[in-house]
Amino acid sequence: MNAVKAGTRPPWVGFAAAVWIGICAGNSYCFPLYSHSLKSVLGFSQQQLTILGVANDFGENTGILPGIACNYFPPWAVLLVGVFSSFFGYGVLWLAITRTIVNLPYWILWIALVLAANSSAWLGTAVIVTNLRNFPLSRGTVAGLLKGYIALSAAVFTEVCTMLLNGSASAIVLVFTIGIPVICLSLMYYVRPCTPAFEADPSENGHFLFTQGSSLILAIFLLTTTMLKGTLNISNTISYTFIAIMVVFLLAPLAIPIKMTLFPARKKLIRPPGSSDSLVLGEADSKTDPLLTLSSSAANLTSFNDSDDVSDVDMLLAVGEGAVKMKKRRPRRGEDFSFREAMVKADFWLLWTAYFLGVGSGVTVLNNLAQIGASLGVDDTNTLLSLFSFCNFLGRLGGGAVSEYFVRLNAIPRTFWTMATQVIMVLTYLLYASALNGTLYAATALLGTCYGVQIAIMISTSSELFGLKNFGLIFNFMQLGNPLGALLFSGMLAGYIYDTEEAKQGLDRFTRCFTLVVRFVCHKVRAINGDDDDEWVSMTR
Repeated sequence: MNAVKAGTRPPWVGFAAAVWIGICAGNSYCFPLYSHSLKSVLGFSQQQLTILGVANDFGENTGILPGIACNYFPPWAVLLVGVFSSFFGYGVLWLAITRTIVNLPYWILWIALVLAANSSAWLGTAVIVTNLRNFPLSRGTVAGLLKGYIALSAAVFTEVCTMLLNGSASAIVLVFTIGIPVICLSLMYYVRPCTPAFEADPSENGHFLFTQGSSLILAIFLLTTTMLKGTLNISNTISYTFIAIMVVFLLAPLAIPIKMTLFPARKKLIRPPGSSDSLVLGEADSKTDPLLTLSSSAANLTSFNDSDDVSDVDMLLAVGEGAVKMKKRRPRRGEDFSFREAMVKADFWLLWTAYFLGVGSGVTVLNNLAQIGASLGVDDTNTLLSLFSFCNFLGRLGGGAVSEYFVRLNAIPRTFWTMATQVIMVLTYLLYASALNGTLYAATALLGTCYGVQIAIMISTSSELFGLKNFGLIFNFMQLGNPLGALLFSGMLAGYIYDTEEAKQGLDRFTRCFTLVVRFVCHKVRAINGDDDDEWVSMTR
C-alpha cells in the first residue's frame, strides 16, 4: 500500500467522498424499487422473480475478489471495476424493462443482476478498507458510519424515486446505470490511502460525533418525508426542497476538512522511540523533514534481546552474515495475518459462526416480514420495512460508536456486544412467536437494531483480530455468512415450515368445510321432517 505524503491530503476529504460512494454501494438494497416492473413488464412468475432476488443477494455478498484486489491495486482501480459492473449490469436491466431489447433470455437477466449487485461489493470494500486503514485508531466508529450510510442507501434512492421520478422503475434503473458511475468517477480520486495518525487526536472524536449526528438527522428526515409522501399530496416544489435538504445532509462530512483548512489546529509534537528531540509536523522549517513515518519493523527492533548485552546493530549484522538464524513466528492477535493464517485460528471460525447465526437468522425474518405482518393482521408492510431499515441504520451506527467507547474506557471487547445482541434477538424471536398484540413493531425495531449491530461489530472485530493488511479478503469472507444463513434458515428451514403449516391449515379448512356441508344436509333433512331450525344454528356456531 503506497501512502500519500503526510499533510498533502487529510483523510477527512476521502471520508467525505466515501460517504457518497457508500450510498452508491447500497444499490443492491434497492431491488424492491424495480422488481415489480421485472415481473409485470417481462411477464415473470413469482418464482422467477424470487430467483432473481437470489441473484441480487449472491452478487451483493460475493466480495472475495474485491478483498484480494485491495491488497494489490489502489482504491481507484477497485472502484473502477465497481463502476463498470454497475454500468453494464443495470444497463442490461434498463434495456429489458424499457423493452428497448425484447425477448432477452432469462439467464442473461440473471447474470446481469448478479453483475449489477456485485458492484456493491467492489464499491463498499474499497471505501471501507481504505478508511479503516486511514483511521486505525477509530475502526469501530468508521465501520459503523460507513455501513450505516450504506444501509441508508435504500432510503436515499427511495426518496429520489418518489420525489423526482414519480415512482418510475425504469428511471431509477437508469439512475443506477449512469448516476452511480458518474458519482464514483468524480470522487474516486479522493478515496486514497493517507498516512494515519501516530496517536489519538482529541479533535477526531468531535468530528466523528458531528458526522454521526448529521447521519442520524438524515435518517430521521428520510423516514419522515417518505411517510409524508405516501400519505399526503406533496407538490413538486416541496419534493425538490426535500431532495435539496437531503443533499445538504449528505454533504455534511465535507464540513470537517473545510473547517480544518480554514481553522487549522496546532500540530502536536511527535516523539519517536529513543529520541529526545521533537519534530513539529507542518512547520515551515527547511531543516526539518515534515515526513516522519515509523515502520512496524523499525518499531520492533528495540524488542529483540532487550535483556542481552548484544546491541541491536550487532544482532542485525549477525543475522545478515548468517551467524544467527531468526525463526519466523506466527502472528499474534492484532497483528497482520494472511488469509491462510487466519483460517486456521479458532477465533476466525467463532466470529464467522456468530455472524452466520446472528445475521442469517435476522435476514430470514427480513425476507419473510411481509408474511409475518399479514399473519398478525398488518396489511401495510411498508411501514414495517421502513422501521426495520431505520433501526438497522441505528444499529450499525451505534454498534460501532458504543463498542469503540467501551473498548477505550473499560477494555470491554466488541464481541461482548455480539453476545448481548444475540440474546436480545432470541427474545425478539419469542415475541414474534407469541403473536401478542402490540409487540410486532417493537420486535421489528429490536431485530433491526441488533441486525445492524452484528454487522458493525463483525467489521471492526475482524480488523482488530487479524490486522488491516488482508482485511478486505477476511471481511468479505465473513460476509458470506449472510447469504449462506439466508439459504439455510430462510430458504430451507423457514420455507419448509411455512409450506408444512400451510398444508396443515389447508387440510383443516377442508375438514371444516366438509363438516359444514354434512351439517347443512342434515339440517335440510330435519327441516323436511319438521325439526327445529335452532339446532342448525347452534351447530354452525
